[in-house]
Amino acid sequence: MSVSRRHFLQGSLLGSLAITTGGKTEYVFAQEEKQSSSPNEKISVGLVGAGGRGGDHLNGYTSRSDTEITYVCDTDEGRANGAADTIEKKTGKRPNVVTDFRKALEDKSLDCISTATPNHWHSLVSIWSMQAGKDVYVEKPVSHNVWEGRQAAGWARKLNKICQCGTQSRSSPSLKEAVQFVQSGQLGKILYAIGTCYKPRPSIGKLDKPLKIPESVNYDLWCGPAAMVDLYRPKLHYDWHWDFNTGNGDMGNQGIHQMDIARWFLGENELSPRIRSIGGRLGYDDAGNTPNTQVVIHDYAKAPLIFETRGLPKSKMSYKDGMDSYRGSGVGVIVQCENGYIVCPSYTNVTAYDKDGKEIKAWKGGGDHYANFIAGVRSRNHKDLNADILEGHLSSALCHTGAISHLLGQKKTATEAAVGTEANPQWADSYDRMVKHLEANNVDVSQAVLTLGPWIEMDPKTETFKDNAAANELLTRKYRHPYVVPECPA
Repeated sequence: MSVSRRHFLQGSLLGSLAITTGGKTEYVFAQEEKQSSSPNEKISVGLVGAGGRGGDHLNGYTSRSDTEITYVCDTDEGRANGAADTIEKKTGKRPNVVTDFRKALEDKSLDCISTATPNHWHSLVSIWSMQAGKDVYVEKPVSHNVWEGRQAAGWARKLNKICQCGTQSRSSPSLKEAVQFVQSGQLGKILYAIGTCYKPRPSIGKLDKPLKIPESVNYDLWCGPAAMVDLYRPKLHYDWHWDFNTGNGDMGNQGIHQMDIARWFLGENELSPRIRSIGGRLGYDDAGNTPNTQVVIHDYAKAPLIFETRGLPKSKMSYKDGMDSYRGSGVGVIVQCENGYIVCPSYTNVTAYDKDGKEIKAWKGGGDHYANFIAGVRSRNHKDLNADILEGHLSSALCHTGAISHLLGQKKTATEAAVGTEANPQWADSYDRMVKHLEANNVDVSQAVLTLGPWIEMDPKTETFKDNAAANELLTRKYRHPYVVPECPA
């Protein structure tokens, strides 16, 4: 059956169809009609990805009386069965266990997919699930690259599906109130926002020979849309974060939360028009290739968003010394205004200070992100979601565009990389503090070790770069068939 990927099969046909496009086989799912709007009906959930974040999803749904995990899907049979064991102990009922989540999508009684796979699967799991008629909770970042995130958001609207991003801080009442306080102008005009991701990330090591993939893992399916390559890290799981083939570094792992909060405070609903990155993977040599030390500027017209990533400790590569903090923020956000500033050091606490650093207001308390998702599933209104897929796409894409500048960069000394930063005092300050941090870790920045990315200019309306073919190529990836992200028709 030869059809264009731009066409979507509609109707009530069950399951997936293998179709041929350009000589390659890929999958298209037909949408089902079932909706879960009855308040008395238990919502059935398929858990895709049973690792660390998957455990949080498991607890989130098994602790509710109105949801039931009926499928556990993982390419690692051991992890899948371990999660199923936990669910059975907690609920008295064992879910179905499948290696390939597409099997679960064929079940008409399944209402939702809740996915915590590695990043490279996020958009495709979401899209295929929505095409199969399921609502989706997808972990952050919602995408591995800019283009596929936009497709996921487009399919959610096209199919009228509920799709929640796992940026849990969006369900925090304290953050909502703090955002309203700042945007109401009570601290004056916003001057800039800084996101900080100072989190210990030691070396992941490097093997002399390729990693032997456990027999319990379907490695072809694990790789999915990503290139199927030999791995030289000691661990298959989790450390995929530090490989651009499957992850997005810490800016796209932990940092996506703080990027999202910073954009939320700024009130920006588009991607930034200019981006630049300075940094690199420094302090050790391992199998990772994503930056562990980086400063990215998103040069919004109203106020810039600066993002700082640090995986090294305070000094001399000793994590016993702890991690840095900046103005009370270690993993958090600072919003500087004309008449004071905000410090948000967690998902649940925010404090406002005046110009002199005196506390003037504080907010505390978190929310239930899973409850908000289930409420949206029942209401069938994506506007009821605190972290709709579109919000997730925009914040995820800010991480991706910062990475694109890095990937297009060249190695420079600290002196060479500093040229041009003086145009923005806060950008210059962030860069200067990063250099001092590296020197404290015995990184010789007089050598060409810093990757200086170019300024890249974007058209936020089209989400493409201006006159920059190399940057535009990095907006997406070469997908490995049949794991191809389908383009959403206009």
